[in-house]
This record gives sequence, C-alpha cells and structure tokens, in this order.
Amino acid sequence: MFTNRSLIALACLTGLSGCIAKTAVGVVTAPVRVAGAGVDAVTTSQSESDERRGREARKRDEKLGKLQRDYERTTARCQRGEENACEDARNQYAEIQNLRLSRY
Repeated sequence: MFTNRSLIALACLTGLSGCIAKTAVGVVTAPVRVAGAGVDAVTTSQSESDERRGREARKRDEKLGKLQRDYERTTARCQRGEENACEDARNQYAEIQNLRLSRY
C-alpha cells in the first residue's frame, strides 16, 4: 500500500503546508507593508509639524537675541564716535526688524 518513500513524502508535504501558507501570506502582504512605510516616510504628523515649528521659533529667537546684543554693543561704539559702528548699527537694526516681521 504505502511505501517508506510515500510516507516520507506525505509527512514532508503536511509539515511544509504551514510553512508554505506563511510564506504566501508574507508575499501577499509585503506590498501593503512597503506602501504603508512609504506613506509614513512622506507624510508628517501634526506633532512632527509642531516640533519643527518650535525648533524654527527657538532658532529665530536665538538669532534675534544675538542680533539685539550685537546691536547694543555697536550702538555704544557709535555713541563713542566710531563712524563705521553707526552704519553697522543701522544694518543690525534693519535685520532685527526683518526678523521680527518674518515671524508672522
């Protein structure tokens, strides 16, 4: 009826059926997982947008603070009579105003 080879082949087929089913499911769902990962990589969440805006605002505030300190030092030099410092102070003041307006 069944030979040893037949029994071994039957045992292998039943043992592999679960493995084949898992592989088939993996092959079928792979494109969906890849597409989902691609969409996640391209889109930004609301919290990511908020974090980015927060970083940009902090950088702008840091730059504004540095410009303000430089402007105060340059203005003091201008008041002591340094002509070049007066022009530098005017340029720094204009940059401060531009940075403040770019906030909104």
